[in-house]
Amino acid sequence: MDFDHYDAEERGLAFARFDETTAITLGMVLVALAQEGGLPVVIDIRTADRTLFHAALPGSAALNDVWARRKSNTALKFQKASLVVGLQNRAKGETLELHGLDRADHADHGGAVPIRVKGVGVVAVATVSGLPQLEDHALVIRGLRQLHGQT
Repeated sequence: MDFDHYDAEERGLAFARFDETTAITLGMVLVALAQEGGLPVVIDIRTADRTLFHAALPGSAALNDVWARRKSNTALKFQKASLVVGLQNRAKGETLELHGLDRADHADHGGAVPIRVKGVGVVAVATVSGLPQLEDHALVIRGLRQLHGQT
């Protein structure tokens, strides 16, 4: 897999600004997309120190909340999508433990995408958990594209 593609994809979706209202709007876009597909996911949008939006859709499980937190921590720590971190780790033969991170608090599987603000950097992360990792990641990207008016 081409992690450069995924890295460039999310970097191209930077916001002019991102606040609580934007987080709620993005969260509702993600909920609508998930409901259209009948997807059993947890959607979580957070900063490093607080949750801005959280929804557990029908069919999701408590374990999806744990995965969302772990993937979010990874994306915030590396300032990259958790999918990209995982792809890079596997390509280099590395693990999260080699980076000094505990798997109880971090996961390098797809689904957490950093929210960037132009001229500022990463300010939050949007995470989906409940599907295979590529589908979790793709759902977040779809939501970000929709919010940016892209298709």
